[in-house]
Amino acid sequence: MKARKKHPSLDIVSSYGTELAGKKIVLCVAGSVAAYKSIELARLLMRHGADVTCVVSDAASKLIKPDYFKWATGNEVITKLTGKLEHIQVADYGKSDLIIVYPATANTLGKLAAGIDDTPIATILTVGFGSKIPILIALAMHQSMYENVAVKKNIRFLKDKVDFISPQMIEGKAKAAEPEDVLQHVLRKFGFSSILHNKKILMTAGPTIEYIDPVRVITNQSSGKTGVLLASELVSAGAKVTLVYGSGKEEPPKGAKVIRVDTAKAMFDAVRNELKKKFDVVILAAAVSDYVPERIEKSKIKSTKKQVIIKLKQAPKIIAQIKKWQKNVFLVGFKAEANVSKQNLLREARKKLGESNADLIVANDVGFLYRKNPENNNVLLVDSKNVIQTGWKKKNQIAKIIRTEIEKRLKNT
Repeated sequence: MKARKKHPSLDIVSSYGTELAGKKIVLCVAGSVAAYKSIELARLLMRHGADVTCVVSDAASKLIKPDYFKWATGNEVITKLTGKLEHIQVADYGKSDLIIVYPATANTLGKLAAGIDDTPIATILTVGFGSKIPILIALAMHQSMYENVAVKKNIRFLKDKVDFISPQMIEGKAKAAEPEDVLQHVLRKFGFSSILHNKKILMTAGPTIEYIDPVRVITNQSSGKTGVLLASELVSAGAKVTLVYGSGKEEPPKGAKVIRVDTAKAMFDAVRNELKKKFDVVILAAAVSDYVPERIEKSKIKSTKKQVIIKLKQAPKIIAQIKKWQKNVFLVGFKAEANVSKQNLLREARKKLGESNADLIVANDVGFLYRKNPENNNVLLVDSKNVIQTGWKKKNQIAKIIRTEIEKRLKNT
């Protein structure tokens, strides 16, 4: 099958940053003179990693030809709804990460507030509103229209349901916010952090596997999900993330540099090699094998044997070497125990904190309660002064808490 040729406009994607990598954004362009700025906004979003699809009203099409939007984004432009069900493709549950209306007219605002969907933009907004896709509206109109009581009523009705970017009052007009201001709003919405921006972060995540023979391995049940979610949080924050990733089941985040490894030795070597470069933060979230076979059989062990004895030796501890390789790096380690008391978990976390000279340890119990509901977690965050317990939460919430705690400590260093 012939590979699809990359559109030349996609060459700019992530040229400014990867904060929006993997994010699908629908840009609805209504019929205002400010429509000409939507091209600049689309390109800014792309330069920070986003995949942008434009929906252009009839009125906007008279101001800017739809082909211009296709040139700008590399994606087909929606100007009408057909049997392809474009509104479902871009605005149904989970189909996009954000819908931006830029510029948004009083007419578009009124239709969203009233649930009227007689245009492609109105229909896409109706579907997105129902499917809970976040909507961001940048209003643009004459000041007298903006002051109209009906418009004000629609804004009040929607203000707790969608996000608004206030227009700029200039020369008797409510002018749409500048594209750069919209971009900053979007970056903050997806977790941009001035503290983590451009920080170089090296992470490990996922389990490792250890070969017994060419076919069989020893491993553990880690999915790599928490590490991948944390990496995604850091990418969205604006950090430059390098992820050394074992055989995890989760898809690593777009925007991170991913180094695939399998064994504990391969992960050890990859981390050591990366730390020849300067990093600000190292986060060791991988479930690395503690023990590895002393000997790997060159051929498959015969299944006819009544008994097989496998001798294991201790694998090198990556965390023990980090501060030796880079003395001043901010180090976050993970500690897993199984079916222990909170006191014992805390004691082991503090022990690891001291032995590794880490700045923060994330500890959790992966015993019965965790295995019963593996989508949730309950972790302790331990440093030399504080202990924070998250309580049972979804893993994406745990990742956000860990990120926040890292930010706090980096801010104070």
